Amino acid sequence: MTELSRREFVSRTAATGTAVVGVAALGAGSAPAKGVPVASGLPPMLTVRPADPQYAGLTTGSNTRWVGTPDYIRIVSSADDVVRAVQKAVDSGSKVVVRSGGHCDEDFVHNAEVRVIIDMAGLDHVGYDARRRAFSVGPGATLGRTYQTLYKGWGVAVPGGTCPTVGVGGHIVGGGYGALSRSHGLTVDHLYAVEVVVVGADGRAHKVVATREADDPHRDLWWAHTGGGGGNFGIITNYWLRSPDARGDDPSDLLPRPPTELLVSDVAWSWDSLTEHGFKRLVRNFGGWHERNSAPDSPHLSLFSQLKTQHKAAGGFRMSTQIDANVPDAEARLDAFLAAVNDGTGADYSVNDRSRVPWFYAVKEWFGFVEAAIARWKVKSSYLRKGMPPDQVDALYRQLTRDDYANPFAMVALVGFGGRINATPTDATAVVQRDSVLKLLYVTLWTDRSEDAAHVRWIREAYADVYAATGGVPRSNDVTDGAFINYCDADLADPAINVSGTPWHDLYYGANYPRLQRVKRKYDPNDIFSHSLSVKA
Repeated sequence: MTELSRREFVSRTAATGTAVVGVAALGAGSAPAKGVPVASGLPPMLTVRPADPQYAGLTTGSNTRWVGTPDYIRIVSSADDVVRAVQKAVDSGSKVVVRSGGHCDEDFVHNAEVRVIIDMAGLDHVGYDARRRAFSVGPGATLGRTYQTLYKGWGVAVPGGTCPTVGVGGHIVGGGYGALSRSHGLTVDHLYAVEVVVVGADGRAHKVVATREADDPHRDLWWAHTGGGGGNFGIITNYWLRSPDARGDDPSDLLPRPPTELLVSDVAWSWDSLTEHGFKRLVRNFGGWHERNSAPDSPHLSLFSQLKTQHKAAGGFRMSTQIDANVPDAEARLDAFLAAVNDGTGADYSVNDRSRVPWFYAVKEWFGFVEAAIARWKVKSSYLRKGMPPDQVDALYRQLTRDDYANPFAMVALVGFGGRINATPTDATAVVQRDSVLKLLYVTLWTDRSEDAAHVRWIREAYADVYAATGGVPRSNDVTDGAFINYCDADLADPAINVSGTPWHDLYYGANYPRLQRVKRKYDPNDIFSHSLSVKA
């Protein structure tokens, strides 16, 4: 078999990063460099009902496995719209949920129990709030729009995900991460404040602004939004972003500055060129490099890489990497990384791309991280405190080379983590996983609904096989440390599937769960905001 071409690899590789799918398109428009954020231009409080032409498009998620049948959808353009919409739903006893970008992996929004969807499309502003000395971002903004506005206006960025169509609303609250996170921490590490519409014990909806200030009486509500996951405590109507060490009033000094230029690399291995030993060596090498180079003070924090190991039906798989082109000896550092990963595999990789590109181009368009969408999917995840041990690598190889399942879009992506992420204490934010070096995304993507059962069965079997030593889930120990709430997996809360004895909330939140429960009791005592993985008071 010949080496797969760059085009074939790009067309046959699923997206990875902080979301499952992505396209190379930004949200339209941007806020001006100074002043008040631009509104969406939508009419206030649009209501879409089953007879309206927009209904079908607004009741299906990006993951088309999930289709809802709500009584209506409210498209809101202000926090006051949200208060009114929530109050109406509560007064009528209707199950209400919020939708931002629509990329949720599970049916939290689009399921039969939901009667009212509040769509945040009109709250898509991005701008600078001089009063709070922080950037104001609406939950309806996409990551692409956010990156574009922050960069064009002030030359700054947030360390968020690599899929530009993901909505900010759910991404940040789950503890978003991306290609800049090894250098600058998680997105939530730069969250200064959040405005949330909550419902009190009296059943009245109202707005609360919570900040990270030590004397803020609502500080625990801010803390819960630094990784507690979406749809838990209320509906977010605004985020304010400012780095904790930022000083002064110049907006260009209040968030991280991205690299001006990146050295990017995309390389590929053919399955035909790899023996079983070679594949396992490759995976161990990738993990070993991150074990050695993921301390908060490592000189290699600007290097971010994803090893996307696809099922053998794809013919091969890729590794995409970026490094700040302006760090000393960037070319040599990239060469050393590639050599370390490939060492002892007995195979050669082919080069799909190696070039110097502006950061702004890479975050919008580079095919290594920004890739094409497929309609249906299922995901699972894990954190690794060190490289995969032999039993896990053996299981990974076994599952990716099965002859009874042949989906080229079945993949386990090993994604670089650690660095400055691990400089934050485990209880400083709701994200408890603060000493991992890798994050793993298990994903299978397909288009035909008649194949749902087969694809879901494979990913469940693969996950259970890899973590067989800990009951079929990545229980916290010296190797693994649970799962990522933004890659939500309802299987973990299903006792028929998760038979490990490890509760789902231990996997996602660990020792931080009791504090999240206290916040839930205080701000959502009637459990208005809930789904299959929501915090239970």
